[in-house]
Amino acid sequence: MVTFEECGELLDDIADSVPEPLYRKLNGGIILLPDKKLHPKAVDNDLFILGEYRRDCLGRYIVIFYGSIMRVYGHYTKEQLKVKLKEILLHEIRHHNEFLAGYKDLVLYDEDRINEYLDKKKKS
Repeated sequence: MVTFEECGELLDDIADSVPEPLYRKLNGGIILLPDKKLHPKAVDNDLFILGEYRRDCLGRYIVIFYGSIMRVYGHYTKEQLKVKLKEILLHEIRHHNEFLAGYKDLVLYDEDRINEYLDKKKKS
């Protein structure tokens, strides 16, 4: 299992590899929290939020939930986890840039994925 500190180092490496213009107006940066965050629509306590793009009084920033990631991907090797972390971070960076551009494509995509999850739960 990758420790919180190791996960932070991986995330730093990934963040450094992302082109700087994609961070424009992301004034709160990227925060790794030890928390596990359950999605409010989880049916069987099995749907976790891995990352969030937030806009609030603190500014615009990305939160990555180490506890959720370990709950879902804790069995991954360090290299596999690095790939997954990159996917999560890029997803949240896309939310940020779509917000700046006035688009909601990824928000709609995420909503579709939640609806697919709920439909699957209804059928089981």
